[in-house]
Amino acid sequence: MSASTPEESRASDDVRTPDALLHSAPAGNVSAEDLVMAAGRDVTPKNLAWARRKLESEGSAAIEKLLP
Repeated sequence: MSASTPEESRASDDVRTPDALLHSAPAGNVSAEDLVMAAGRDVTPKNLAWARRKLESEGSAAIEKLLP
């Protein structure tokens, strides 16, 4: 019986975010970019504007609403 590596056992259409793109911020210090990425959106000027408005109205709790 041969052991397979995690990469070999993944389906070819399994898309994962590279570790270099993942980061965390200290509690209460959520940036617009953090919120956009947590929402699964592309970081674009339109999405950053959405995130800034959301953070302005909801504060850092905005990101908590995206978590399961």
